[in-house]
Amino acid sequence: MDGERPRPTYVDYKDVELLKKLTNRHGKIVGRRKTGCTAISQHAVTASIKRARFMALMPYKGD
Repeated sequence: MDGERPRPTYVDYKDVELLKKLTNRHGKIVGRRKTGCTAISQHAVTASIKRARFMALMPYKGD
């Protein structure tokens, strides 16, 4: 990673590559200060990550 995190305007739970960039290596969701997202897009990111975890597309815990 080059140090920059994406600022998504639309997030889909099936876009696992984007969602992995928005979590840290432990699997925790990165906060708004680090991502630079607005509150609305951060809520969408959080919901998408949780939905992807429930659908078994992403792990609950990191490596």
